[in-house]
Amino acid sequence: AQIRYSIPEELTRGAFVGNIAKDLGTDVAKLAAANLQVLSDSDSQYFSVNVNTGVIMVSERIDREQLCGQNPRCFLHLKLAIENPVEFYRIEVEILDINDNPPEFPSDEVALRIYELASLGARFPIQPAQDPDVGTNTLQTYHLSANDNFNLNVKARTDGGKFPELVLERALDRELRAFHYLVLTAEDGGSPPQSSKIRITIQVLDANDNHPVFDRPSYGARLVENSPLGTLVVKLNATDVDEGPNGDIRYSLSSHNSAALRQIFAIDEQTGEIRVQGNLDFEEATVYEIEVEAKDMGSPTMEEHCSVVVEITDVNDNAPEVILTSFSSTLSEDALPGTVVAVIHVRDRDSGEQGKVLCHVSPDLPFQLRKDYEHQYSLLTSTRLDREHVAYYNVTVSASDLGNPPLSRHTILPITLIDVNDNAPQFEQASYEVLVAENNPVGSVLVTVSAADPDSEQNSRLSYSILRAGGTDPGLDPTRYLSIHPTNGQVTAKFPFDYEQTTYLQFHVEVSDGGSPALRNRTLVHVFVVDQNDNAPRVHFPRAGEDSATQFRISPSIVPPALITKVVAIDADSGRNAWLSYHLVEATDLGLFSVALRSGEVRIMRALQETDASEHELLVVVRDAGEPPLSTAVTLVVLVEEKGPEALQGSEARAADGGGLPTITLYLIVSLVLISTVSLVALAALGIRCL
Repeated sequence: AQIRYSIPEELTRGAFVGNIAKDLGTDVAKLAAANLQVLSDSDSQYFSVNVNTGVIMVSERIDREQLCGQNPRCFLHLKLAIENPVEFYRIEVEILDINDNPPEFPSDEVALRIYELASLGARFPIQPAQDPDVGTNTLQTYHLSANDNFNLNVKARTDGGKFPELVLERALDRELRAFHYLVLTAEDGGSPPQSSKIRITIQVLDANDNHPVFDRPSYGARLVENSPLGTLVVKLNATDVDEGPNGDIRYSLSSHNSAALRQIFAIDEQTGEIRVQGNLDFEEATVYEIEVEAKDMGSPTMEEHCSVVVEITDVNDNAPEVILTSFSSTLSEDALPGTVVAVIHVRDRDSGEQGKVLCHVSPDLPFQLRKDYEHQYSLLTSTRLDREHVAYYNVTVSASDLGNPPLSRHTILPITLIDVNDNAPQFEQASYEVLVAENNPVGSVLVTVSAADPDSEQNSRLSYSILRAGGTDPGLDPTRYLSIHPTNGQVTAKFPFDYEQTTYLQFHVEVSDGGSPALRNRTLVHVFVVDQNDNAPRVHFPRAGEDSATQFRISPSIVPPALITKVVAIDADSGRNAWLSYHLVEATDLGLFSVALRSGEVRIMRALQETDASEHELLVVVRDAGEPPLSTAVTLVVLVEEKGPEALQGSEARAADGGGLPTITLYLIVSLVLISTVSLVALAALGIRCL
């Protein structure tokens, strides 16, 4: 919204300007709660707002002439900023002129020397009075005191200035009157009007009776601003019909020209060429009116005046300016699209199309510009932001004018995104599989689980813990056997594993970040216990006490290879560690008996002779296939005896009992082969999956 007020200059401090709350149609309490602020485009703060009443007041003395010079209209621009939500209101305060300055001449008196033969109608410029007021309050007219020879002519310049000229209406006669004393009064149009006076002393001279004459009363020229030094503006031409020194003409810039104009233009006194010697800036002045005088070298000298009007053409020599009215360099990554990041004011000192400015930002960035009103833009977020994708932006705001070629200015706005906890931790693997040899050392690291969180600082600080996995035997609490380091994810064993008790364990590892609220994730860990050869074979048959032997009786007429007995042993280990072999390591006669390597069957290898002993002691060793192998020994005593039918029946019964042993052995072998096959297949599948 835009509001305009008008006030006269020179108001006292605290003077009423306007009621912003009333003019905006809002409640004063809302303005106070919205943190109302007044922002001025100028360096001084001329106004203030009472947030309790909504009244804009004058806070500093305002001098329109100091602010705007001779501009016919004078404005001060304000912006009212309101928060929650952010709104801007543009206020124009027009400063009205009052008649607080009288016209003033450069001096209190001026002296003129006029040749008595000056022709009627000759004009003699008088330094004009200056009035810094504008409009009707500025200089309006001149009045000349009553006299017989001179009349007053007021010449109006194209820039609105007026300067007086004395016009000779009646011929002078030095012999009759050598000096004339006149009073010139300058008066403005104020109410009441103000005025000032200057005394004019005219000395009538005798001699040179022809003054120089320009070929034209005025000259015109057009230059582009920033023209190079030495550029020719115009060449003047004046003639004097007198001869000798009275006809020798010298050109100069009139004293009517300001000091600033004399620094910009110079004239060659011999040729009358006016050239550029300073910087031409369209933004400072669009038209220069140069007063030139031509004097002859007579005594007294005679002079003539003309004006040269120089129009300056604007070129696009000013790049746009970008001013940050409001800017926040940090932004939360969860900011909604349309969030205001910065308020930007742009301006260009050039005029016309060259002074119009367009702003834009790169379409590849998640930001956009919104034009609030002329010369003001707001930088907004256009899409959702993600700090983990891009954490820092350099937003280049490009301001270009419509000149040919256009000029532009680029302003970089660094914006850092503030992290929010919007990413859950992610494990490197969905599940982990671990092979652990039984009898592992306490405290050994079984596996290290690792997770990553793309958030930053506290939101990325991870903590690990062990949970029971679904489907796990309730008796196998993983926290009983295992522990995990909360920060590095190393899983260690509290106790050694025993393959014969536990062959497999699974559990969940949960990771949580340090955000609020915390985000979590889980992974499944499979622990396979690998068997070690830690159990020696155990003999189940024949059973014998410690340090004792088992006796078997055979008939002397036994026919080889008769089965005497069968040694049956088992191993609590699995796989190769449970593959058993039987060895006859000691015997009274090693050639008389044999033990089957795999079945453990003890047989007689030849017929008994009378010379053979009646008692034979056999030492059978049962050895597994582990690394290193473990073994167990059993001692058998074979007695050779003649027995009656009862004894033979007992032997046959024992033999019959022994006849069932091969079936047991077959079952054991089949079981061992199946267990070994399943173990090998499982290990191969695990190895392939790990690879």
